Amino acid sequence: HATMFAQACREIPCLGTTHADNFYGPVPVTRSLVRQEVEHAYEARTGDAIVERMRGMKALEVPGVLVANHGPFTWGKDAMASATHAIVLEEVARMAKGTLEINSHTQPLPAYLLNKHYLRKHGKHAYYGQK
Repeated sequence: HATMFAQACREIPCLGTTHADNFYGPVPVTRSLVRQEVEHAYEARTGDAIVERMRGMKALEVPGVLVANHGPFTWGKDAMASATHAIVLEEVARMAKGTLEINSHTQPLPAYLLNKHYLRKHGKHAYYGQK
């Protein structure tokens, strides 16, 4: 499902608390690569587009990105965390797709609820979840 959002060049909005528990806001999407970037050093230019899109964001707060017309990329403090983020990203994308099919006017989670869910697990005074 995350690949569908990437192919549609659409970020995954934060619509619910499962998303907010793991990603501090929407899952961003990169810009599309231009012909020259695809023809010369495609893989490096893909990496450049990811870095460009994530600039100004904290990578571990948003541990994944959708590469436009391509698919999802995730990362973490180690390989296991990266794999976990990939699994969660796929589930978040599945839920967002279903939610938007049921109600295409669904609005993103309010900031106060996003903050509560993300920060209780990852914030300075985190108290929710196992260590």
